[in-house]
Amino acid sequence: MSHKFLPSCTSIFSFSALFPVFTLFLLGGCATMPATNVADGVAPILAQREFSENELLNVSIKIFEPGELPTDQEEQSGLSLEIREAEARFVPIHLKYTMQRTGYWGAVRVVPDDDVGTEVLIRGTIHQSDGETLSLTIEAFDARNIMWLRKTYTETAKPDEHHHTEPEKQDTFQDLFNTIANDLAMYRARLSPAEIREIKQVAELRYGASMAPDALGSYLYLNPNNRYQVVRLPDRDDPMLARIRAVHSRDDMLVDSINGHYDLYYREMWEPYNNWRSFRSEEVSAMRKLEAEALSRQLLGIASIIGAIAISAAGDNDLLYQTADLRTLMVYGGAAAIYSGVQKREETEMNKVAIKELGESFSSEAKPLVLDVEGETVRLTGSAEQQYTTWRRLLKQLYAKETGLPLPEEPVVPTNDKTGNP
Repeated sequence: MSHKFLPSCTSIFSFSALFPVFTLFLLGGCATMPATNVADGVAPILAQREFSENELLNVSIKIFEPGELPTDQEEQSGLSLEIREAEARFVPIHLKYTMQRTGYWGAVRVVPDDDVGTEVLIRGTIHQSDGETLSLTIEAFDARNIMWLRKTYTETAKPDEHHHTEPEKQDTFQDLFNTIANDLAMYRARLSPAEIREIKQVAELRYGASMAPDALGSYLYLNPNNRYQVVRLPDRDDPMLARIRAVHSRDDMLVDSINGHYDLYYREMWEPYNNWRSFRSEEVSAMRKLEAEALSRQLLGIASIIGAIAISAAGDNDLLYQTADLRTLMVYGGAAAIYSGVQKREETEMNKVAIKELGESFSSEAKPLVLDVEGETVRLTGSAEQQYTTWRRLLKQLYAKETGLPLPEEPVVPTNDKTGNP
């Protein structure tokens, strides 16, 4: 009898060997979280002395690219383009605060678009942001068009990190922000005084060339390596340069005004955004736990039913008689386990609805930024991005009117740059 039973055991064992295959198949649609590549407990690198004004570089952080939402519907649950666009403002503002505290920089501002007159320009793209994981690609260039870094930073937050936050100082993903700021500070620390002076000169001349290319464009040369070099410097008392500095000062005033509104936007967004990240993370965690329980119950139920079938397939009457009650119990128990798993999966749907509602709630609170700035003769309205573009165009018109020079067209300095760099 034992000899006849061997084939049935083999069938059962063969099925059990297929468990990993079933598991992989059923889990194939589940989200996979990228590995964390930012260390825990990253301390910010702080300047060991106070730098003079000539040593400090001004930084412009362009509003980030929001990136794309996940294509998988489950991963996309609770996310929206409105939230991602709000994050594209929030994240660079918090990076600004993080960098300001290090003492390595002059003015650190968030700008709606590339700032041709800045000494250091930072761009970013959001690849993933779902409350649990934040993944950004950051690139930084100085005014010479030399790339400082292009790197992707990813952090998956621990549950308690959602509850120890403070505006401007401690974000859920503060390790990520500190790591970015540290990388930039370390690059800055390697610059010689001559390089810092060159960066400042090139930044001023690039801004001047954007306003008066005919008068100031010849001071710069863009070499075959796409690096800006100073050909010659204008005289210290050059009236054209004095006008450019006056215009730049007015430009900075508007950027400072825009940053004041960005800061207000950030503070108003802090609580609902933190709540959204925390609640969504909890909901996703609960959903995964329920899905795991459901999967486990369904697999056990399937195994129980197939085990009963395997025993029946043995074809031994004595075995069938002796295991009748067991097989009945296995079939009913397996069916109950599968049904229980289905119920658990229905519970996960409730969590998915909660995640979606949280996202919609946050989207309704993250309204577009609106800024009104009144000048002597013009009123700027619309989003900060729209105002910034309009303001730059008006500055060029005003400068051309004051100097009698032709209004510049878009490329500032003749360039063979095909990289998309500033």
